[in-house]
Amino acid sequence: MEADAEKSFVEKICLPFLLHAQNADGGWGFHPKSESRAEPTCWALQGLAGCSTAVTEAAAARGFAYLRTAQLTDGSWPSTPEEKSGCWVTSLSCWVLQKGQDSTAAIGAGLRWICQDWPRDTTPWRRFLAKFSMQSELHPINNAYRGWSWTPGTSSWVEPTSFALISLEQAPGQEVPPEAKRRRELAEAMLYDRMCPGGGWNCGNARVYGVPGDPLVGPTVWALIALRRQPTRAENVMSLDWLAENITKIQSAGSLALSKICMETYGRRWPANAPALPHLHERNGFLENVPVAAWTCLALSPRSQWWTPAPEKTT
Repeated sequence: MEADAEKSFVEKICLPFLLHAQNADGGWGFHPKSESRAEPTCWALQGLAGCSTAVTEAAAARGFAYLRTAQLTDGSWPSTPEEKSGCWVTSLSCWVLQKGQDSTAAIGAGLRWICQDWPRDTTPWRRFLAKFSMQSELHPINNAYRGWSWTPGTSSWVEPTSFALISLEQAPGQEVPPEAKRRRELAEAMLYDRMCPGGGWNCGNARVYGVPGDPLVGPTVWALIALRRQPTRAENVMSLDWLAENITKIQSAGSLALSKICMETYGRRWPANAPALPHLHERNGFLENVPVAAWTCLALSPRSQWWTPAPEKTT
């Protein structure tokens, strides 16, 4: 009965919302009738991919075409059509385009840009200066580990690092740049270094001015998904335990959908007393939010797997 209700919710509420929110140019904005951008377009395409019909496939084809057109000449994607420099959305775009056709060249160019994008705060000179900073004792981190930033030339953050790792892992082998292996090793080490003391992740540092940071659902989910090849590693288990303990407290539909996907990825049992996504929709209508509707489609779809299985590391 519950599975039937979830399927009906996706088919009658979520999918029609996504289809009606698509703009004439083939892209999506964050909300209906808002300007098309790469990020919400990527999430909408992910949501449609989990529920394939003739109608959704036609909408997806237009969405993939919009995404390819939005790519800049250096291989990156900007956060808005008006911007002339790329950002973290490049990782999301390369990941999503792997589901579309005629996108090999676009993916290859995007992955090369990702591997050449280094955070500024971890350059040798910045690491040298950090040794003499009073703040280093209050929130110590290992700046030798390097991830990715929201915008080029800034600091490493948990979520853009996670998206870059997912994109590089899922990409066709022939399109992955040779330097990707080292980038992935540094980025995975950075994520573990930034984990909160009791498990889980927040947006940046594990401690701020000496005080342990509180983990957040979104960063925790994306970090765990990026690190899923090591499901039995102690940090992953601790973070999954934190997520499982807090699911019943979640009141955000987006956080709840992402938590469900993450728990399913790791084969964890979903709490019987967890809030139901259809019930949350009755309460707030998902705020007419395209990414949240897409995550819900994937969380409740029988084909909610976003990635190919990856074996656990043995070294």
